[in-house]
Amino acid sequence: MALILCIETSAVTCSVALSENGVAIARLREDVPNSHSARLTVLIEQLLKNQNLQINDLDAVAVSSGPGSYTGLRIGVSVAKGLCFGASKPLISVPTLEILAAMVLHHQEFSDDTLICPMLDARRMEVYSALYNSRLERIRNTEAEIITEESYREQLDQSRIIFAGNGAVKCRGVIRHPNAIFPDDEVMPLASEMASLAHQRFLDKKFESVAYFEPFYLKDFLVTVPKRKVF
Repeated sequence: MALILCIETSAVTCSVALSENGVAIARLREDVPNSHSARLTVLIEQLLKNQNLQINDLDAVAVSSGPGSYTGLRIGVSVAKGLCFGASKPLISVPTLEILAAMVLHHQEFSDDTLICPMLDARRMEVYSALYNSRLERIRNTEAEIITEESYREQLDQSRIIFAGNGAVKCRGVIRHPNAIFPDDEVMPLASEMASLAHQRFLDKKFESVAYFEPFYLKDFLVTVPKRKVF
């Protein structure tokens, strides 16, 4: 039996889940923006308490590795690494866009030739995105791209594409190809959807270095200097 704590903090929602042999058996989430630093450890503590478990009962800790919110990723990975270091547990990382693509596969029905384009909002008309096929194989690397009317036209001329995630919401009115599909509900990455992905990595022993692992930020964190007030 593989018991894995899953942590997802790449977007607005902060969520945790307990995976047993690839199935989420318990989950908690917090949807209040900017609450990750205050709520993540509380959610983990409550999740384990509800299941009468301790950190030492776990077989591994899995964390969403990005891209996404710089601060959210930093908090999630820091907490995951701390738990792994303190309890001597292996660390598993799962790409955020793969989590989104897996959510689409779990909740949508479509043909084998349909592609999935998970998108996370970057800012303005820029998104973090990748392309996956119906077997959850990544067929285009993760990129930060500015969306225009011509985006994905070549792929859309060949097959249908499901665009999902909070980045897809703002692209709905820009990408108007008849083969472009936008789910009615906004899809957000959740820890419970990491269960099967984390379990497979556990079986394959795809573990990260607790000491050196860093999130996949994709872009450097930009700090803006506030304008000097004139009195």
